[in-house]
Amino acid sequence: MLRTGLFALMAGGCGVAHASQTEADRKVDEAAQAVMREHGIAGLSIAVTRKGTQRFYNYGVASRETGKPAGSDTLYEVGSISKTYTATLAGYAQARGRLALGDSPAKYLPELAGSHFAKLTLINLGTHTTGGFPLQVPDTVRDQAQLMAYLKAWRPERAAGAYRTYANPSIGMLGFIAAKSLNRPFKTAMERDLFPKLGLTSTYIDVPAARMADYAQGYNKQDAPVRVNPGVLADEAYGVKTSARDLICFVDANLGLNVADAELRNAIAQTHVGYYQLGDMTQDLVWEQLRYPVSLDALLTANAGNYNSQSQAVAALNPPLPPQDEVWINKTGSTNGFGGYVAFVPSKKLGIVILANRNYPNEARVRLAYKILGELDK
Repeated sequence: MLRTGLFALMAGGCGVAHASQTEADRKVDEAAQAVMREHGIAGLSIAVTRKGTQRFYNYGVASRETGKPAGSDTLYEVGSISKTYTATLAGYAQARGRLALGDSPAKYLPELAGSHFAKLTLINLGTHTTGGFPLQVPDTVRDQAQLMAYLKAWRPERAAGAYRTYANPSIGMLGFIAAKSLNRPFKTAMERDLFPKLGLTSTYIDVPAARMADYAQGYNKQDAPVRVNPGVLADEAYGVKTSARDLICFVDANLGLNVADAELRNAIAQTHVGYYQLGDMTQDLVWEQLRYPVSLDALLTANAGNYNSQSQAVAALNPPLPPQDEVWINKTGSTNGFGGYVAFVPSKKLGIVILANRNYPNEARVRLAYKILGELDK
């Protein structure tokens, strides 16, 4: 299996430094290549950060058709990891005094006043506790006017705050409202405001023409080449494309590193507040966390498919849990042709990014991350 590069990056920056090989690196190679063989993954990019020092591991190809190697600057679709950026935008809007997460959506969308949707809070939207949106926006909703009509007619299946029902429409509307509060279209708010403030130079909603050669080709379960299809609220819920290098910089920002802007620090902290408890997992604003040290079994349960495919009863945390240091915070993300995982531990300033151009099981991603962080934190 081809490994296309490993670099160590020193604290305080996101540029390439010196390459080195350790016994831990060899174990990372072994574990990563085993996952690729088992799941037929064409290309895999991994980034690890430890107290500001970053390491990169790249394997295979970004495209079977071109044979271009996967690299730290290869652009991957990150699916629902996109929601963590959306949550950060909402936190940023709150830090700037443009919205409050406890507000009703109708404060920003007065045309929805009097609807069931208006009875929710932005926190409900960001924690999957609306009472029962479907996983996807219905196919019949194709523009903003139809979206507003759908939301006005929407009826919850359960009381808000009682169950967690993972859904793209609710997170999508959180992003829609956050951007509206900032008087910006969502793409503009992300690509011209938030991403640059975070120091991200290779993170996009729409990949520009100049970077298309770096955009990995995804492969579905039949090994057919695919990329994400845009739809209503897709940008807000699962539309980000980024590199391992940029995503590990976002992890560092979440670890409190390299963020000088006070409003941005506040925004990130807001996404680490815990609102609901589901088993061992605490639901933050999009991010999900478990107490650290954490067992592999607990992580596998918290990232199991049924947590996202089925409604689960939750307990509200009153008051909400302030940001914690001794926790493992994580998020999975997938599109039809890509699979990703991000995890970090604030108390150890330790984090990992795993990006692949194939949608393979969450269990394999979590196991790989757990093994790698265990090796590198000895």
